[in-house]
Amino acid sequence: MGGVILSAPSSGSGKTTLTLGLIRAAVRRGVAVVSAKSGPDYIDPRFHAAASGMPCVNLDAWAMSDARLRSLAFEANMPLIIEGAMGLFDGAPPNGKGSSADLARILGMPVVLVVDAGKMAGSVAAVVRGFMIHDPAVHVAGVILNNVGSPRHEAMLRRALAPLEITVLGAVPRMAALATPSRHLGLMQASERNDLDAFLDAAAEVVAAHVDVSAILALAGGETEPVAAPRMA
Repeated sequence: MGGVILSAPSSGSGKTTLTLGLIRAAVRRGVAVVSAKSGPDYIDPRFHAAASGMPCVNLDAWAMSDARLRSLAFEANMPLIIEGAMGLFDGAPPNGKGSSADLARILGMPVVLVVDAGKMAGSVAAVVRGFMIHDPAVHVAGVILNNVGSPRHEAMLRRALAPLEITVLGAVPRMAALATPSRHLGLMQASERNDLDAFLDAAAEVVAAHVDVSAILALAGGETEPVAAPRMA
């Protein structure tokens, strides 16, 4: 089995909510997956575990050896969904050690880039292209467009990305109901959300409606027959 890393150009792009929705959506369709969080984060893994019903491990490419990372990533022999930390190439200077890109290189896993496209149109192509070519050893296999304003906005974004021949794995509309309080510094933990299951189910429904779950699971070594990514109504 393999895995896939969900990362983003920067923090605040929505990758945590989409990762949780993807995990819960996979479970709801009967696909057993495990998850991991890049870095030493102790809060997000509790949300992951609630979404999947399975323990979530930390994969810290700064503190752990390559052998340890590979052992933890592949010991379950199940498709692995990894949530990156911060932006894809954000790590310790001077070479980005410990970044999600570092983890992708060590594990040989593809990256799905979550882009907050809420305030972009044609510029999305420049952003995505930069991440695609920045490091040839990091394979950006697809993109999820988040905070899309309308079907017309989605069409503009897809048209801008078409020359890059990058797979658009989903276009998720703006949804204030899925906004979550900050989890950093212990401000909001999984155990403190009385509505956690309802939130995870709502996230799963959004992901199932607007993201090609099958294609992402295929990238992770799970389902092998991806279908066309849904479009906004």
